[in-house]
Amino acid sequence: MKKEKTIAVALQYDGKNAPLVTAKGEGTIARQIIATAKEHGIPLEQNEELTALLSGVRLNEEIPKPLYIAVAQILAFLYHVNEKETEKTSNDEEE
Repeated sequence: MKKEKTIAVALQYDGKNAPLVTAKGEGTIARQIIATAKEHGIPLEQNEELTALLSGVRLNEEIPKPLYIAVAQILAFLYHVNEKETEKTSNDEEE
């Protein structure tokens, strides 16, 4: 059985325009994208189907409209997680 390659796509979202694909790659490059995100505390989401679709978008281009809902759901989840972590950090600092 052949092991599938690691694929990663990084998005940038400014809250105004559609998210941009800012990095993408397979294998070693994908692992470097993931490691860099972890080093900088950037949240990661594993979704093989969406990653495959996003990997077809050119660098520094907005994601296509058919992917808006899927990406919006992930962004909403990540904002929720970030908010919870911010609340936890604030509560820990108050103690």
